[in-house]
Amino acid sequence: STPTSSKKRCSPSTIVTAMTTASCVVLLLAACHDVIARTVPNWMSVVLAGFGLVVGFINQRLLFSVAFGVVVFAAAAFCWRRGWMGGADVKLLGAIAIVLPPPQVATFAVAMSIAGGVHAAIYLAARRVVTPPHRPRPHSLLLRGLRAEQWRISHGGPLPYACAIAFGFFFAVFKGATP
Repeated sequence: STPTSSKKRCSPSTIVTAMTTASCVVLLLAACHDVIARTVPNWMSVVLAGFGLVVGFINQRLLFSVAFGVVVFAAAAFCWRRGWMGGADVKLLGAIAIVLPPPQVATFAVAMSIAGGVHAAIYLAARRVVTPPHRPRPHSLLLRGLRAEQWRISHGGPLPYACAIAFGFFFAVFKGATP
């Protein structure tokens, strides 16, 4: 009699779902970091690209996903060179293009653009009513963050665009099709 293995293997769809969920978590962290510090650490884009490599391998579209990610990264880098977007956004976009199936990237781009436009409109409107902070720096982290955002809005600071990027990804993923 031969011994039977009691090890259970994860199905490919379970792994893809896990990578997609983990990508959502990383993008949520990236958006929060961008709001707080107006930066996105490089490791977040690297981790997203890694998740995309796993998804691409499982779905047998690895080379196509990487190529698509490089094209999106190059287009975004062109926009960065023109001063139209931040470098962290470029890296996030390239990584997301590896995670998502190529047909979903268009849905992502439209949702991200709409979210970014709404976000920008809110910031532009807020510039008319938000005044620079005059009170001393508070001790509470939340109040300090709100004070910093008040200063950024009143001085025309940059948008935390990782928020729009995360929204676009969530919309593309939860719209129906999974990577």
